[in-house]
Amino acid sequence: MFDVRELGTVLGIWAHPDDEAYLSGGLMAMAAARGSRVVCVTATRGERGTPDPRRWPPDRLAAERTRELTCSLDILGVAEHHWLDYPDGGCARVNADAAVEKLSALIAEVRPDTVLTFGPDGNTGHADHRTVGLWAARAFDRAAGRGARLLQSAVGERWARRWQPLNEGLGVFCPGFPIVYADSALTIDLVLDAEINHRKVRALAAQRTQTATLLGAMGRARYGEWVAEEAFVERVPLTVAHEPCPRCWWDSTIARWRCPVG
Repeated sequence: MFDVRELGTVLGIWAHPDDEAYLSGGLMAMAAARGSRVVCVTATRGERGTPDPRRWPPDRLAAERTRELTCSLDILGVAEHHWLDYPDGGCARVNADAAVEKLSALIAEVRPDTVLTFGPDGNTGHADHRTVGLWAARAFDRAAGRGARLLQSAVGERWARRWQPLNEGLGVFCPGFPIVYADSALTIDLVLDAEINHRKVRALAAQRTQTATLLGAMGRARYGEWVAEEAFVERVPLTVAHEPCPRCWWDSTIARWRCPVG
């Protein structure tokens, strides 16, 4: 049975406000409740994350999502947070070496036992997710201590099968995604208990600009079921033969990198 204390000090590295809660909110809350140090890094302020840019111009939305994330992390019991302040939707255009240097410095400062982040597929296929995952892997290799683990968010087959119609209707995943892992391949395959799931839903609800419409449409109970599982795999190795670009992903069914540009 999974024991969250095995994660030790946890550092989460994510792209946008709400990534951390959706993909690891339960793990963070469990770790914090048991006295572990939990630190969160967010690459962008999510200033482009709206279908209504007239109501939410970038500066206004960035300020609101900053406030929302502070409230959300407080609900989860996470007191340490860092912004990288890169442009939402523009991480692939950022100087990667500079981004990796920032993350390396944070890893050296925090000295995590476990880093949680995106895999090369970015979970949903989002370019910012995939780019941040690659930065995190490079920074981990440069600065993590001996024995530290890099765990990457994954989509397991049980969850993907159950929620496929809903996910397709919401447009959660980019075309060609998700990359689905066999449940037996998951390092962490966690179904949250009722108390932790309730806290996770509260944390997500605090990020109203991103979740209010969905919560209203689904209802709190069904939304809670949708977010009740969290899955991670041990890092997908980067090889000298193929240092992937942000558009590449690891195809676990054939155990190799795939790239749309050849």
